[in-house]
Amino acid sequence: MVEVALTIAGSDSGGGAGIQADLRTFAFHCVHGTSVLTCTTAQNTLGVTRVDALPPAAVAAQVVAIVEDIGVQAAKTGMLLNRDIIATVVTQVEQWAIAPLVVDPVMVSRAGHQLLADDAIACLRDLLVPLAAVVTPNRYEAQLLCGMELKTLGDMQQAAKLIHAFGPRAVLVKGGGMPGALRGTDVWFDGDRFEVLQAPVVPTRNNHGTGCTLSAAIAANFARGYEPLTAVRAAKSYVTTALKHALDIGRGNGPVGHFFPLLPNAGAG
Repeated sequence: MVEVALTIAGSDSGGGAGIQADLRTFAFHCVHGTSVLTCTTAQNTLGVTRVDALPPAAVAAQVVAIVEDIGVQAAKTGMLLNRDIIATVVTQVEQWAIAPLVVDPVMVSRAGHQLLADDAIACLRDLLVPLAAVVTPNRYEAQLLCGMELKTLGDMQQAAKLIHAFGPRAVLVKGGGMPGALRGTDVWFDGDRFEVLQAPVVPTRNNHGTGCTLSAAIAANFARGYEPLTAVRAAKSYVTTALKHALDIGRGNGPVGHFFPLLPNAGAG
């Protein structure tokens, strides 16, 4: 027997993020990866040139096919694209009691560009986020969810508390987009305690897919039976090491090195 994790996300044709990153991350953690595709993107290291959504019925059918036969020990969501797909995912997660669920609220890019319409953001916040064992917003997503600007560690902690009030069991506000010394500092809040999680900043432009990879690693660790904060710490360590072995491909931002143990002379760190 092997644990099974599910990713509900979009496809990145460049292979750096989305379901491609999620499935590689699951494989690294020795977890069988299953996937529900929500949209396709025409994408490379320079950016996205086209996005096409799948019909909500097709999204639902993929979930049903997986849970009725294979089963799922943990799941994560990534790019859900629009309100109808979000509502469909919520219905399926509730109907099949898919848990624990990691929600990567893909609403704003690392550069601060909004990726979802306002009505879809409200749907994600009000319906999907409350189902999460952990929700993992970046700086800009946290700002949208809680309605405040994040500039300091105290702001991150306050945002985590406000987002927790929407109903998830825990919140991880990611600091990759924070200024100065806060870059790479994440804030965890589970309703009882705050934890400040720090990792060395890796000087590389090849950081595409870090958010997807982190949430997928958390889900994989959940599938393996890790406690929530332990799952997050281990996932953060994995992402940091993958950044150290990021792939310098394409003319833009290359992906992190999900398979770093297989790279020549990579070692583990």
